[in-house]
Amino acid sequence: MIKGESVQSRRFEAVNEILKKYNYKPQKLIAVLQEVQEIYRYLPEEVLMYVATSMSLTPSRIFGVVTFYENFSLDPKGKYIIRVCDGTACHVRHSEPLLSAIRQRLQLKEGQTTTPDLMFSLETVACLGACVVAPVVSINGEIYGHMTPEKIVSIIDELSRREEHVLN
Repeated sequence: MIKGESVQSRRFEAVNEILKKYNYKPQKLIAVLQEVQEIYRYLPEEVLMYVATSMSLTPSRIFGVVTFYENFSLDPKGKYIIRVCDGTACHVRHSEPLLSAIRQRLQLKEGQTTTPDLMFSLETVACLGACVVAPVVSINGEIYGHMTPEKIVSIIDELSRREEHVLN
Protein backbone atom coordinates (compact mmCIF):
# COMPACT_ATOMS: atom_id res chain seq x y z
CA MET A 1 0.00 0.00 0.00
CA ILE A 2 1.26 3.47 -0.87
CA LYS A 3 2.00 5.68 2.13
CA GLY A 4 -1.13 7.59 3.08
CA GLU A 5 -3.40 5.43 0.92
CA SER A 6 -6.41 4.22 2.84
CA VAL A 7 -8.62 1.17 2.52
CA GLN A 8 -11.43 3.59 1.68
CA SER A 9 -9.56 5.07 -1.29
CA ARG A 10 -8.74 1.59 -2.58
CA ARG A 11 -12.42 0.68 -2.33
CA PHE A 12 -13.32 3.81 -4.31
CA GLU A 13 -10.98 2.52 -7.00
CA ALA A 14 -13.17 -0.57 -7.22
CA VAL A 15 -16.27 1.65 -7.48
CA ASN A 16 -14.59 3.55 -10.30
CA GLU A 17 -13.91 0.27 -12.11
CA ILE A 18 -17.57 -0.70 -11.78
CA LEU A 19 -18.69 2.68 -13.10
CA LYS A 20 -16.31 2.38 -16.06
CA LYS A 21 -17.51 -1.17 -16.74
CA TYR A 22 -21.05 0.15 -17.19
CA ASN A 23 -19.92 3.31 -19.01
CA TYR A 24 -21.55 5.52 -16.36
CA LYS A 25 -24.94 4.79 -18.01
CA PRO A 26 -27.89 5.67 -15.77
CA GLN A 27 -29.88 2.72 -17.14
CA LYS A 28 -27.24 0.43 -15.58
CA LEU A 29 -27.77 1.88 -12.09
CA ILE A 30 -29.14 -1.32 -10.52
CA ALA A 31 -26.23 -3.40 -11.84
CA VAL A 32 -23.77 -0.78 -10.54
CA LEU A 33 -25.42 -0.73 -7.11
CA GLN A 34 -25.44 -4.54 -6.92
CA GLU A 35 -21.71 -4.71 -7.58
CA VAL A 36 -20.96 -1.85 -5.19
CA GLN A 37 -22.95 -3.61 -2.49
CA GLU A 38 -20.86 -6.76 -3.05
CA ILE A 39 -17.75 -4.77 -2.13
CA TYR A 40 -19.09 -3.07 1.00
CA ARG A 41 -21.85 -5.55 1.97
CA TYR A 42 -24.14 -2.53 2.08
CA LEU A 43 -24.44 0.86 0.35
CA PRO A 44 -22.67 3.60 2.33
CA GLU A 45 -24.15 7.07 1.87
CA GLU A 46 -20.86 8.63 0.75
CA VAL A 47 -20.48 5.97 -1.96
CA LEU A 48 -24.05 6.53 -3.14
CA MET A 49 -23.37 10.27 -3.41
CA TYR A 50 -20.23 9.51 -5.41
CA VAL A 51 -22.16 7.15 -7.72
CA ALA A 52 -24.90 9.76 -8.18
CA THR A 53 -22.38 12.43 -9.16
CA SER A 54 -20.43 10.07 -11.40
CA MET A 55 -23.54 8.90 -13.24
CA SER A 56 -25.11 12.41 -13.45
CA LEU A 57 -28.07 11.31 -11.35
CA THR A 58 -29.69 13.08 -8.44
CA PRO A 59 -29.17 11.66 -4.97
CA SER A 60 -32.95 11.31 -4.65
CA ARG A 61 -33.00 9.05 -7.73
CA ILE A 62 -30.28 6.83 -6.22
CA PHE A 63 -31.96 6.66 -2.81
CA GLY A 64 -35.32 6.00 -4.45
CA VAL A 65 -33.92 2.92 -6.17
CA VAL A 66 -32.03 1.74 -3.09
CA THR A 67 -35.05 2.03 -0.80
CA PHE A 68 -37.46 0.50 -3.34
CA TYR A 69 -35.59 -2.77 -3.83
CA GLU A 70 -35.45 -5.07 -0.82
CA ASN A 71 -32.06 -6.54 -1.76
CA PHE A 72 -30.29 -3.23 -1.24
CA SER A 73 -29.21 -2.22 2.24
CA LEU A 74 -28.19 1.09 3.74
CA ASP A 75 -27.03 -0.70 6.87
CA PRO A 76 -23.84 -2.76 7.16
CA LYS A 77 -24.34 -6.50 6.75
CA GLY A 78 -22.30 -9.36 8.10
CA LYS A 79 -20.16 -11.71 6.07
CA TYR A 80 -22.69 -14.43 6.88
CA ILE A 81 -26.33 -13.49 6.37
CA ILE A 82 -28.58 -15.79 8.35
CA ARG A 83 -32.19 -15.76 7.21
CA VAL A 84 -34.76 -17.50 9.37
CA CYS A 85 -38.02 -18.37 7.67
CA ASP A 86 -41.06 -17.38 9.68
CA GLY A 87 -43.67 -18.33 7.08
CA THR A 88 -46.64 -20.40 8.16
CA ALA A 89 -45.01 -23.84 7.83
CA CYS A 90 -41.84 -22.75 9.63
CA HIS A 91 -43.70 -20.76 12.26
CA VAL A 92 -45.92 -23.69 13.28
CA ARG A 93 -42.81 -25.90 13.36
CA HIS A 94 -41.17 -23.53 15.84
CA SER A 95 -39.01 -21.01 14.00
CA GLU A 96 -39.22 -18.60 16.95
CA PRO A 97 -36.89 -20.69 19.17
CA LEU A 98 -34.39 -20.63 16.29
CA LEU A 99 -34.44 -16.84 16.28
CA SER A 100 -34.00 -16.74 20.04
CA ALA A 101 -31.07 -19.18 19.92
CA ILE A 102 -29.35 -17.22 17.16
CA ARG A 103 -29.83 -13.89 18.93
CA GLN A 104 -28.48 -15.35 22.15
CA ARG A 105 -25.47 -17.03 20.48
CA LEU A 106 -24.57 -13.88 18.54
CA GLN A 107 -25.33 -11.66 21.54
CA LEU A 108 -27.61 -9.44 19.47
CA LYS A 109 -29.45 -6.83 21.52
CA GLU A 110 -33.06 -5.86 20.84
CA GLY A 111 -33.26 -4.23 17.41
CA GLN A 112 -29.69 -5.17 16.50
CA THR A 113 -29.36 -7.32 13.36
CA THR A 114 -25.61 -7.38 12.74
CA THR A 115 -22.77 -8.33 15.06
CA PRO A 116 -20.29 -5.52 15.83
CA ASP A 117 -17.50 -7.41 14.02
CA LEU A 118 -19.67 -7.56 10.86
CA MET A 119 -19.37 -11.33 10.83
CA PHE A 120 -23.09 -12.22 11.09
CA SER A 121 -26.39 -10.59 10.20
CA LEU A 122 -29.78 -11.98 11.18
CA GLU A 123 -32.94 -11.48 9.14
CA THR A 124 -36.44 -12.88 9.31
CA VAL A 125 -38.10 -13.67 5.99
CA ALA A 126 -41.66 -14.61 5.06
CA CYS A 127 -40.71 -17.69 3.04
CA LEU A 128 -37.61 -19.45 1.78
CA GLY A 129 -39.61 -21.85 -0.39
CA ALA A 130 -38.56 -25.01 1.44
CA CYS A 131 -41.69 -25.64 3.49
CA VAL A 132 -41.34 -29.42 3.26
CA VAL A 133 -38.22 -29.28 5.47
CA ALA A 134 -39.50 -26.61 7.88
CA PRO A 135 -38.28 -24.96 9.97
CA VAL A 136 -35.72 -23.59 7.55
CA VAL A 137 -32.70 -21.31 7.83
CA SER A 138 -30.51 -20.06 5.00
CA ILE A 139 -26.95 -18.86 5.42
CA ASN A 140 -25.61 -16.95 2.43
CA GLY A 141 -28.20 -18.71 0.29
CA GLU A 142 -27.51 -22.25 1.49
CA ILE A 143 -30.65 -23.88 2.87
CA TYR A 144 -30.64 -25.82 6.14
CA GLY A 145 -33.84 -27.77 6.81
CA HIS A 146 -35.35 -29.44 9.86
CA MET A 147 -33.45 -26.90 11.92
CA THR A 148 -33.32 -26.91 15.70
CA PRO A 149 -31.82 -24.33 18.07
CA GLU A 150 -28.96 -26.75 18.83
CA LYS A 151 -28.20 -27.36 15.14
CA ILE A 152 -28.14 -23.66 14.22
CA VAL A 153 -25.88 -22.79 17.16
CA SER A 154 -23.54 -25.60 16.09
CA ILE A 155 -23.43 -24.24 12.52
CA ILE A 156 -22.69 -20.71 13.80
CA ASP A 157 -19.95 -22.10 16.05
CA GLU A 158 -18.39 -23.91 13.08
CA LEU A 159 -18.45 -20.76 10.94
CA SER A 160 -16.88 -18.80 13.80
CA ARG A 161 -14.12 -21.41 14.19
CA ARG A 162 -13.43 -21.26 10.45
CA GLU A 163 -13.11 -17.49 10.59
CA GLU A 164 -10.79 -17.62 13.60
CA HIS A 165 -8.63 -20.14 11.74
CA VAL A 166 -8.45 -17.84 8.71
CA LEU A 167 -7.42 -14.88 10.89
CA ASN A 168 -4.67 -16.83 12.69
